[in-house]
Amino acid sequence: MADRVTATSAALQVIADLQAARGPLVLFQSGGCCGGTAPVCVRAGELPIAAGDLELGRLGGTPFYIDAEQDRRWGRPTFLIDVGPGAADGLSLEGVLGVHFVTRTV
Repeated sequence: MADRVTATSAALQVIADLQAARGPLVLFQSGGCCGGTAPVCVRAGELPIAAGDLELGRLGGTPFYIDAEQDRRWGRPTFLIDVGPGAADGLSLEGVLGVHFVTRTV
């Protein structure tokens, strides 16, 4: 596995805060459906890892996955995860902190 995902210090702090409150986490890069193209953060085990999911790296010990076919279609980008103000539209855990994860390509 080559690390193709990094995070800003703000995003790493949100991940650490969520880990402290919720336990182990997993981040999934959304493909643009319900959650837009933002990562979705859930407790480990809440969404099963599918055979077609590809781990791009770990952020603060939290694995970051993308669907392998989606990754191929997008040209296998390298991602930078950041946070923005306001909760996301989806069910991602960081919304309880009043922020949402943002995906940028680098």
